Amino acid sequence: MPTPETPTAAAQRFGIRVSAPPGDPFRRLVGEDWHSFRWFATREDRDRTMQEMAERHRYSRIGDVPSIVLEAVER
Repeated sequence: MPTPETPTAAAQRFGIRVSAPPGDPFRRLVGEDWHSFRWFATREDRDRTMQEMAERHRYSRIGDVPSIVLEAVER
């Protein structure tokens, strides 16, 4: 049940579509058409999270880069 601070799904109109890039070995595990969505109530929250997701993880090895495709979407 949503709390007063938690927007309902209908109020979360700004999203991020996450998928694997073409040729990524992860696609062999999850399928060529795999994707996932994360939804946010504001464009600012979405954009901030998208920027954080695109950054190198602080515990990654030197030279590692995120192997995901991030796309801003709206419903």
